[in-house]
Amino acid sequence: MTDLSTNIGRLRLDNPVLTASGTFGYAEEFADFYDLNRLGGVVTKTVTLEPRPGNKPPRICETPAGMINSIGLPNAGVEQFIAQKWPFLQQLKTAVIVNVAGKTPDDFVRAVEKLEVLQGIAAYELNYSCPNVKEGGLSFSSNARIAEQVTALVRAVTQRPLITKLTPNVTSISEIGRACEGAGADAVSAINTLVGMAIDIHTRKPRIASITGGLSGPAIRPVALAKVYELVKALTIPVIGIGGIMTAEDALEFILAGAAAVQIGTANFMNPVAALQVVEGLQRHCEEENILRLMELRGAVQVG
Repeated sequence: MTDLSTNIGRLRLDNPVLTASGTFGYAEEFADFYDLNRLGGVVTKTVTLEPRPGNKPPRICETPAGMINSIGLPNAGVEQFIAQKWPFLQQLKTAVIVNVAGKTPDDFVRAVEKLEVLQGIAAYELNYSCPNVKEGGLSFSSNARIAEQVTALVRAVTQRPLITKLTPNVTSISEIGRACEGAGADAVSAINTLVGMAIDIHTRKPRIASITGGLSGPAIRPVALAKVYELVKALTIPVIGIGGIMTAEDALEFILAGAAAVQIGTANFMNPVAALQVVEGLQRHCEEENILRLMELRGAVQVG
């Protein structure tokens, strides 16, 4: 059987397929569909220091080959995550990566400090790049200096692997990635959603209350792939590819571009077993091609 394992810095994964934050809840919601331990890992819905109600509805709409959401990171806060969500997550054998966001740099630090008491967290993913929250939002990943500052502050309070989640809504994503790498990030994940908008031609109103939101799904995959390729060339730390990955073939494109792992997001809304099917598809492809180790394909795209 092909070896599907990969490494994200010091973190070893049995396979490179993760779930994307905000599309898989806190994993328990999907536990009835399949054995979650067959995944390389799960990334939790975002956790913030204080509870957040999220944005006003309507806050999601379908678009051609994708969707726009403006959910606004609703969650019960870190204390309730520890009390209510962690008991299930800590039972999983697969890697559990906790996604953390904040309004200020201190929010990130304080949330991680509270999470540090938990045993079993595999890594933190710092959500610098959500385009649909008013406070914080894109500010942490659109300014290299701020991204570097927050990464360094969190690095000072934890020895666990740090993954910084980046936005494509910048002039140079590699500049932000280099800033995070220099401040101690173990990996970057990219991309978060693109800023998008949709209008109802009958009411003449935006289809979501916040006017713009985050565009995800297959429509953004070519953009995501180009950004991942750019980051791989610019950084020495691993890159986790995200953006419109629906099938194993899609995931293989990102791996060939140099990604060490991938995250499955919007596909989970359409097909609750999508992530597992990607794992199975990667295994099948490698067996058909007589590939002994999946990561032999990492960065194997032929250019020039």
